[in-house]
Amino acid sequence: MRRELTEPSARARELVKGGYDVHVHIAPDVMERRIDDVDLAVRFRDLGMAGFVLKSHYVPTAERAAVVRKVSPDVDVLGAITLNASVGGMNPIAVEVAARSGAQFVWLPTVDSSNQRSCLAEEPDGATPPMWAQLQEDLRNAGMAADAVEPLAEDGSLRTETLQVLDLIAKHDLTLATGHLHAAESAAVVPAALERGVRRIVITHPEFTSQRMALDRQVELAAQGALLERCLTTPLTGKVDWDLWFSNIRSAGPEHSVISSDLGQPFNPPVEDGLAIAADLLLREGFTDEEVRIMTVHNSRWLAGADPLPGAPARKDPASSRSG
Repeated sequence: MRRELTEPSARARELVKGGYDVHVHIAPDVMERRIDDVDLAVRFRDLGMAGFVLKSHYVPTAERAAVVRKVSPDVDVLGAITLNASVGGMNPIAVEVAARSGAQFVWLPTVDSSNQRSCLAEEPDGATPPMWAQLQEDLRNAGMAADAVEPLAEDGSLRTETLQVLDLIAKHDLTLATGHLHAAESAAVVPAALERGVRRIVITHPEFTSQRMALDRQVELAAQGALLERCLTTPLTGKVDWDLWFSNIRSAGPEHSVISSDLGQPFNPPVEDGLAIAADLLLREGFTDEEVRIMTVHNSRWLAGADPLPGAPARKDPASSRSG
């Protein structure tokens, strides 16, 4: 069922103050975007938002984030790297360089994951295809389709390069995002990451078409300490029914979810409105102010590595109990 989107309410704006949008796609990029990072930082500042994470499927963004922070020091713009073919795939060197450049997030493969490449699931009727799909097709047509980036070996164990990446994420206290991995791949990566000392783990949009992670698997990963990322664009663009999105949040527990927008596409709402739009929709579904603030502010600040705000729930470090 479609949900009517309206201008965010004053209540929603207030609830999401101090939060981070941990997943935005904005210019400069290799495809058209709605807004650039400098202008978005100004809008976040004016709305009392803490910051955002620059997500690119193709290039590291840490150096770019540093420049934006210089221009807008009141907004914490964070860089990231996504381990697709354009950075060498599951490339420990790229992660080390990104970390030394100030990156906070490491996404495992997205557009070049084996799971995404082999996805046969059909988009629901009326769903909007992701913008990167055309670029991937252009690369294939030009004979530049790289091999899929595999986190696991054929026997199901984690590849050496994957373990090296996890070690670097732990060493630099970065945030691990699972990207477009298959649910079974995420289930293999999360415990290994915890064992190696990774503290912050987020399961990237588990309702996305190529993942469609079952609720019991979501609950299992949340119990280990991972947060479940609920991207506004997943139901907004018709990739999952709104009712299932809300139901999964409720069933897995709001305390285990983090809301992000995944916005920046020219045809979608303004990026700075994303968290507040989600807040209004959640409130209409009966979620409390406290639950909304946990998902949009407290959990996003945890993933961003920011200091907790008053009212933040006590958080057990998942890596602290990895030895049992």
